[in-house]
Amino acid sequence: RWIQLHCNFPHHRAGVVKLLGCDDSRESVAEAVAGWSGQALEDALADAHMCAGLVRPRQEWQAHPQAQAVAQLPLFEIIKIGDSDPEPVGPGDRPLSDIRVLDLTRVIAGPVGGRTLAEHGAEVMRISGPHLPNIPPLVIDTGHGKRSATLDLRTTDDLAQLHHLIKASDIFLQSYRPGALADRGLSPEALAQLRPGLIYVTLSAYSHHGPWQGRRGFDSLVQSVSGIVDEESAGGAPQHLPAQALDYISGYLLAMGAMVALTRRARVGGSYLVRVSLAQTGHWLHHLGRISGDWHDHDPPDLSFDRVQDLLTSSETPFGTLRHLAPVVQLAATPARWDRPAVPLGWHPPTF
Repeated sequence: RWIQLHCNFPHHRAGVVKLLGCDDSRESVAEAVAGWSGQALEDALADAHMCAGLVRPRQEWQAHPQAQAVAQLPLFEIIKIGDSDPEPVGPGDRPLSDIRVLDLTRVIAGPVGGRTLAEHGAEVMRISGPHLPNIPPLVIDTGHGKRSATLDLRTTDDLAQLHHLIKASDIFLQSYRPGALADRGLSPEALAQLRPGLIYVTLSAYSHHGPWQGRRGFDSLVQSVSGIVDEESAGGAPQHLPAQALDYISGYLLAMGAMVALTRRARVGGSYLVRVSLAQTGHWLHHLGRISGDWHDHDPPDLSFDRVQDLLTSSETPFGTLRHLAPVVQLAATPARWDRPAVPLGWHPPTF
Protein backbone atom coordinates (compact mmCIF):
# COMPACT_ATOMS: atom_id res chain seq x y z
CA ARG A 1 0.00 0.00 0.00
CA TRP A 2 0.97 3.65 -0.30
CA ILE A 3 2.27 6.03 2.38
CA GLN A 4 2.75 9.76 1.94
CA LEU A 5 5.88 11.32 3.43
CA HIS A 6 5.46 15.08 3.85
CA CYS A 7 8.93 16.57 3.45
CA ASN A 8 8.27 20.14 2.34
CA PHE A 9 10.33 21.61 5.18
CA PRO A 10 14.04 20.73 5.52
CA HIS A 11 13.78 19.47 9.10
CA HIS A 12 10.93 17.14 8.17
CA ARG A 13 12.89 15.75 5.22
CA ALA A 14 16.00 15.27 7.37
CA GLY A 15 13.98 13.56 10.09
CA VAL A 16 12.40 11.09 7.67
CA VAL A 17 15.76 10.22 6.12
CA LYS A 18 17.30 9.76 9.58
CA LEU A 19 14.53 7.43 10.75
CA LEU A 20 14.73 5.36 7.56
CA GLY A 21 18.53 5.21 7.79
CA CYS A 22 19.00 5.85 4.09
CA ASP A 23 20.46 8.35 1.65
CA ASP A 24 18.58 11.53 0.80
CA SER A 25 17.36 10.39 -2.61
CA ARG A 26 14.03 9.20 -3.98
CA GLU A 27 15.41 5.77 -4.86
CA SER A 28 17.04 5.22 -1.47
CA VAL A 29 13.93 6.35 0.42
CA ALA A 30 11.68 4.10 -1.69
CA GLU A 31 13.93 1.13 -1.00
CA ALA A 32 13.96 1.83 2.74
CA VAL A 33 10.18 2.31 2.90
CA ALA A 34 9.67 -1.05 1.18
CA GLY A 35 11.26 -2.75 4.19
CA TRP A 36 8.55 -1.52 6.58
CA SER A 37 4.94 -2.41 7.10
CA GLY A 38 2.78 0.63 6.40
CA GLN A 39 1.24 0.89 9.85
CA ALA A 40 4.57 0.45 11.63
CA LEU A 41 6.18 3.18 9.54
CA GLU A 42 3.29 5.61 10.02
CA ASP A 43 3.45 5.07 13.79
CA ALA A 44 7.25 5.35 13.93
CA LEU A 45 7.25 8.61 11.99
CA ALA A 46 4.52 10.07 14.19
CA ASP A 47 6.47 9.08 17.31
CA ALA A 48 9.49 10.88 15.82
CA HIS A 49 7.35 14.03 15.32
CA MET A 50 7.49 13.68 11.54
CA CYS A 51 4.61 14.14 9.09
CA ALA A 52 3.33 11.10 7.20
CA GLY A 53 0.12 9.22 6.53
CA LEU A 54 -1.05 5.95 5.03
CA VAL A 55 -3.35 6.23 2.04
CA ARG A 56 -6.53 4.71 3.43
CA PRO A 57 -9.83 3.89 1.74
CA ARG A 58 -12.80 5.72 3.23
CA GLN A 59 -14.20 2.59 4.89
CA GLU A 60 -10.93 1.93 6.70
CA TRP A 61 -10.74 5.55 7.88
CA GLN A 62 -14.30 5.50 9.17
CA ALA A 63 -13.39 2.56 11.41
CA HIS A 64 -10.31 4.36 12.77
CA PRO A 65 -10.58 5.79 16.32
CA GLN A 66 -9.49 9.23 15.10
CA ALA A 67 -12.17 9.34 12.42
CA GLN A 68 -14.77 8.33 14.97
CA ALA A 69 -13.59 11.12 17.29
CA VAL A 70 -13.80 13.69 14.49
CA ALA A 71 -17.27 12.48 13.51
CA GLN A 72 -18.53 13.53 16.96
CA LEU A 73 -17.51 17.14 16.38
CA PRO A 74 -19.31 19.93 14.50
CA LEU A 75 -17.69 21.61 11.51
CA PHE A 76 -16.22 24.23 13.87
CA GLU A 77 -16.75 25.32 17.47
CA ILE A 78 -17.18 28.66 19.24
CA ILE A 79 -16.88 28.28 23.02
CA LYS A 80 -17.10 30.97 25.68
CA ILE A 81 -14.03 30.66 27.93
CA GLY A 82 -14.21 33.80 30.05
CA ASP A 83 -16.26 36.78 31.11
CA SER A 84 -15.75 40.38 30.06
CA ASP A 85 -17.79 43.48 29.38
CA PRO A 86 -19.34 43.87 25.91
CA GLU A 87 -17.12 45.69 23.43
CA PRO A 88 -19.20 47.56 20.83
CA VAL A 89 -18.19 47.60 17.20
CA GLY A 90 -15.77 50.44 16.50
CA PRO A 91 -16.64 53.67 14.66
CA GLY A 92 -14.89 52.71 11.41
CA ASP A 93 -16.72 52.29 8.11
CA ARG A 94 -15.60 48.69 7.45
CA PRO A 95 -16.83 45.47 9.13
CA LEU A 96 -13.59 44.95 11.08
CA SER A 97 -12.34 48.51 11.46
CA ASP A 98 -10.28 48.97 14.65
CA ILE A 99 -10.01 45.19 15.21
CA ARG A 100 -6.44 44.05 15.89
CA VAL A 101 -5.32 40.54 15.00
CA LEU A 102 -2.16 38.61 15.87
CA ASP A 103 -1.56 35.94 13.23
CA LEU A 104 0.81 33.20 14.44
CA THR A 105 0.18 30.84 11.53
CA ARG A 106 2.12 29.47 8.56
CA VAL A 107 1.64 27.85 5.15
CA ILE A 108 -1.98 28.20 3.87
CA ALA A 109 -5.04 27.69 6.09
CA GLY A 110 -4.20 29.95 9.03
CA PRO A 111 -2.64 32.71 6.90
CA VAL A 112 -5.72 32.68 4.63
CA GLY A 113 -7.84 33.24 7.74
CA GLY A 114 -5.74 36.24 8.72
CA ARG A 115 -5.74 37.59 5.18
CA THR A 116 -9.53 37.35 5.06
CA LEU A 117 -9.84 39.36 8.28
CA ALA A 118 -7.49 41.97 6.80
CA GLU A 119 -9.55 42.36 3.64
CA HIS A 120 -12.53 43.40 5.76
CA GLY A 121 -10.62 46.08 7.62
CA ALA A 122 -8.82 44.35 10.50
CA GLU A 123 -5.30 45.45 11.42
CA VAL A 124 -3.42 42.15 11.14
CA MET A 125 0.13 41.52 12.30
CA ARG A 126 1.75 38.28 11.23
CA ILE A 127 4.20 37.00 13.86
CA SER A 128 6.86 34.59 12.58
CA GLY A 129 9.64 32.77 14.39
CA PRO A 130 12.98 33.79 12.86
CA HIS A 131 14.16 30.17 13.08
CA LEU A 132 11.12 28.60 11.39
CA PRO A 133 11.12 27.69 7.67
CA ASN A 134 8.52 29.12 5.34
CA ILE A 135 7.47 28.77 1.70
CA PRO A 136 8.19 32.14 0.00
CA PRO A 137 5.36 32.12 -2.60
CA LEU A 138 2.84 31.41 0.17
CA VAL A 139 4.29 34.17 2.35
CA ILE A 140 3.53 36.55 -0.52
CA ASP A 141 0.13 35.15 -1.46
CA THR A 142 -1.21 35.10 2.11
CA GLY A 143 0.48 38.33 3.21
CA HIS A 144 -1.80 40.88 1.55
CA GLY A 145 -3.12 43.39 4.08
CA LYS A 146 -0.78 42.34 6.90
CA ARG A 147 2.10 43.77 8.82
CA SER A 148 4.86 41.22 9.40
CA ALA A 149 7.12 40.96 12.45
CA THR A 150 9.35 38.31 13.98
CA LEU A 151 9.46 37.14 17.58
CA ASP A 152 11.38 34.19 18.99
CA LEU A 153 9.04 32.78 21.63
CA ARG A 154 11.91 30.72 23.06
CA THR A 155 13.35 33.94 24.53
CA THR A 156 12.02 35.73 27.59
CA ASP A 157 12.11 39.20 26.03
CA ASP A 158 10.23 38.24 22.86
CA LEU A 159 7.64 36.27 24.81
CA ALA A 160 7.09 39.34 27.00
CA GLN A 161 6.66 41.48 23.87
CA LEU A 162 4.05 39.04 22.58
CA HIS A 163 2.18 39.44 25.88
CA HIS A 164 2.14 43.23 25.33
CA LEU A 165 0.74 42.72 21.84
CA ILE A 166 -1.93 40.33 23.11
CA LYS A 167 -3.15 42.90 25.62
CA ALA A 168 -3.72 45.31 22.72
CA SER A 169 -5.36 42.73 20.43
CA ASP A 170 -8.86 41.46 19.76
CA ILE A 171 -8.06 38.19 17.97
CA PHE A 172 -5.23 35.71 18.52
CA LEU A 173 -4.91 33.31 15.57
CA GLN A 174 -2.60 30.29 15.79
CA SER A 175 -2.05 26.96 14.03
CA TYR A 176 0.41 25.12 16.24
CA ARG A 177 -0.53 21.56 17.17
CA PRO A 178 -2.83 21.30 20.23
CA GLY A 179 -0.91 21.93 23.44
CA ALA A 180 2.22 23.38 21.85
CA LEU A 181 1.56 27.00 22.82
CA ALA A 182 0.09 26.02 26.17
CA ASP A 183 3.58 24.77 27.08
CA ARG A 184 4.72 28.40 26.74
CA GLY A 185 1.88 29.77 28.84
CA LEU A 186 -0.20 30.73 25.80
CA SER A 187 -3.25 28.53 26.29
CA PRO A 188 -6.71 29.93 25.50
CA GLU A 189 -7.55 30.16 29.19
CA ALA A 190 -4.29 31.93 30.08
CA LEU A 191 -4.71 34.50 27.33
CA ALA A 192 -8.36 35.09 28.23
CA GLN A 193 -7.13 36.10 31.69
CA LEU A 194 -4.35 38.24 30.23
CA ARG A 195 -6.74 40.01 27.86
CA PRO A 196 -10.42 39.60 28.85
CA GLY A 197 -12.53 39.69 25.71
CA LEU A 198 -9.89 38.03 23.52
CA ILE A 199 -11.03 35.82 20.63
CA TYR A 200 -8.61 32.86 20.52
CA VAL A 201 -8.80 31.15 17.11
CA THR A 202 -6.99 27.85 16.65
CA LEU A 203 -6.40 25.48 13.74
CA SER A 204 -5.12 21.91 13.99
CA ALA A 205 -4.71 19.01 11.58
CA TYR A 206 -6.72 16.25 13.24
CA SER A 207 -8.73 18.25 15.83
CA HIS A 208 -8.37 18.58 19.60
CA HIS A 209 -10.16 15.25 20.17
CA GLY A 210 -9.08 11.64 19.70
CA PRO A 211 -5.77 9.70 19.73
CA TRP A 212 -4.24 11.81 16.96
CA GLN A 213 -5.01 15.19 18.51
CA GLY A 214 -1.32 15.98 19.00
CA ARG A 215 -0.19 14.63 15.64
CA ARG A 216 1.37 16.97 13.11
CA GLY A 217 -0.29 17.19 9.73
CA PHE A 218 -1.05 19.15 6.60
CA ASP A 219 -3.90 19.33 4.08
CA SER A 220 -2.47 16.67 1.76
CA LEU A 221 -1.86 14.25 4.63
CA VAL A 222 -5.42 14.59 5.90
CA GLN A 223 -6.57 13.88 2.35
CA SER A 224 -4.39 10.75 2.28
CA VAL A 225 -5.42 9.22 5.59
CA SER A 226 -9.14 10.03 5.34
CA GLY A 227 -10.05 8.44 2.01
CA ILE A 228 -10.05 11.52 -0.21
CA VAL A 229 -6.89 10.46 -2.05
CA ASP A 230 -8.15 6.90 -2.44
CA GLU A 231 -11.40 8.17 -3.94
CA GLU A 232 -9.62 10.60 -6.27
CA SER A 233 -7.17 7.91 -7.41
CA ALA A 234 -9.87 5.48 -8.59
CA GLY A 235 -7.59 2.48 -8.06
CA GLY A 236 -4.50 4.05 -9.64
CA ALA A 237 -1.52 5.89 -8.19
CA PRO A 238 -2.35 8.28 -5.32
CA GLN A 239 -3.91 11.53 -6.46
CA HIS A 240 -4.90 14.52 -4.32
CA LEU A 241 -7.61 17.05 -4.98
CA PRO A 242 -6.53 19.57 -7.64
CA ALA A 243 -6.28 22.30 -4.98
CA GLN A 244 -5.60 22.48 -1.23
CA ALA A 245 -9.34 22.50 -0.58
CA LEU A 246 -9.13 21.64 3.13
CA ASP A 247 -6.67 24.47 3.71
CA TYR A 248 -8.67 27.16 1.98
CA ILE A 249 -12.05 26.10 3.36
CA SER A 250 -10.57 25.91 6.86
CA GLY A 251 -8.99 29.35 6.46
CA TYR A 252 -12.33 30.92 5.59
CA LEU A 253 -13.96 29.06 8.49
CA LEU A 254 -11.36 30.53 10.85
CA ALA A 255 -12.24 34.04 9.70
CA MET A 256 -15.98 33.39 9.87
CA GLY A 257 -15.72 31.90 13.35
CA ALA A 258 -13.71 34.90 14.53
CA MET A 259 -16.33 37.30 13.17
CA VAL A 260 -19.18 35.41 14.83
CA ALA A 261 -17.28 35.45 18.13
CA LEU A 262 -16.69 39.20 17.78
CA THR A 263 -20.43 39.68 17.30
CA ARG A 264 -21.14 37.74 20.49
CA ARG A 265 -18.54 39.78 22.36
CA ALA A 266 -20.17 42.99 21.16
CA ARG A 267 -23.61 41.87 22.32
CA VAL A 268 -22.99 40.03 25.60
CA GLY A 269 -19.25 40.26 26.28
CA GLY A 270 -16.90 37.39 26.97
CA SER A 271 -13.74 35.72 25.71
CA TYR A 272 -14.20 33.01 23.08
CA LEU A 273 -12.32 30.02 21.70
CA VAL A 274 -12.86 29.20 18.02
CA ARG A 275 -11.68 25.73 16.99
CA VAL A 276 -11.25 24.51 13.40
CA SER A 277 -9.38 21.48 12.05
CA LEU A 278 -8.51 20.16 8.62
CA ALA A 279 -9.99 16.79 9.57
CA GLN A 280 -13.34 18.32 10.55
CA THR A 281 -13.38 20.22 7.26
CA GLY A 282 -12.60 17.01 5.38
CA HIS A 283 -15.38 15.16 7.21
CA TRP A 284 -17.84 17.88 6.21
CA LEU A 285 -16.59 17.92 2.62
CA HIS A 286 -17.02 14.15 2.29
CA HIS A 287 -20.70 14.43 3.16
CA LEU A 288 -21.44 16.91 0.38
CA GLY A 289 -22.93 15.74 -2.91
CA ARG A 290 -21.02 14.01 -5.68
CA ILE A 291 -21.02 14.63 -9.42
CA SER A 292 -22.96 11.81 -11.05
CA GLY A 293 -21.51 9.63 -13.79
CA ASP A 294 -17.96 9.82 -15.10
CA TRP A 295 -16.32 12.86 -13.54
CA HIS A 296 -14.17 13.26 -16.65
CA ASP A 297 -17.34 14.41 -18.41
CA HIS A 298 -17.43 17.38 -16.03
CA ASP A 299 -13.90 18.72 -16.45
CA PRO A 300 -13.95 22.52 -15.95
CA PRO A 301 -12.86 24.71 -18.86
CA ASP A 302 -9.23 25.71 -18.96
CA LEU A 303 -8.54 28.93 -17.07
CA SER A 304 -6.20 30.73 -19.42
CA PHE A 305 -4.29 33.81 -18.32
CA ASP A 306 -6.57 36.00 -20.41
CA ARG A 307 -9.75 34.55 -18.88
CA VAL A 308 -8.79 35.39 -15.29
CA GLN A 309 -7.71 39.00 -15.84
CA ASP A 310 -10.92 40.44 -14.42
CA LEU A 311 -10.29 38.48 -11.19
CA LEU A 312 -6.85 39.98 -10.61
CA THR A 313 -5.49 43.16 -9.10
CA SER A 314 -2.02 44.73 -8.88
CA SER A 315 0.02 45.75 -5.83
CA GLU A 316 3.29 47.64 -5.48
CA THR A 317 5.29 45.66 -2.91
CA PRO A 318 8.88 45.20 -1.68
CA PHE A 319 8.90 42.15 -3.99
CA GLY A 320 8.08 44.37 -6.97
CA THR A 321 4.79 44.80 -8.79
CA LEU A 322 2.54 41.82 -8.07
CA ARG A 323 -0.40 40.74 -10.19
CA HIS A 324 -2.57 38.58 -7.95
CA LEU A 325 -6.08 37.43 -7.12
CA ALA A 326 -8.27 40.17 -5.70
CA PRO A 327 -10.62 39.53 -2.74
CA VAL A 328 -13.21 37.09 -3.99
CA VAL A 329 -16.24 38.07 -1.91
CA GLN A 330 -17.44 41.63 -2.35
CA LEU A 331 -19.94 43.49 -0.16
CA ALA A 332 -22.04 46.26 -1.70
CA ALA A 333 -21.66 48.81 1.10
CA THR A 334 -18.17 47.86 2.33
CA PRO A 335 -16.12 46.46 -0.58
CA ALA A 336 -13.32 44.14 0.48
CA ARG A 337 -9.78 45.39 -0.07
CA TRP A 338 -6.28 45.17 1.36
CA ASP A 339 -4.82 48.41 2.65
CA ARG A 340 -1.26 47.05 2.81
CA PRO A 341 0.82 45.11 0.28
CA ALA A 342 2.45 41.78 1.03
CA VAL A 343 5.90 42.22 2.60
CA PRO A 344 8.82 39.96 3.54
CA LEU A 345 8.77 38.27 6.93
CA GLY A 346 9.99 40.57 9.68
CA TRP A 347 9.46 43.74 7.63
CA HIS A 348 7.86 45.63 10.54
CA PRO A 349 8.71 46.00 14.24
CA PRO A 350 6.51 43.94 16.59
CA THR A 351 4.30 46.85 17.64
CA PHE A 352 0.86 48.06 16.59
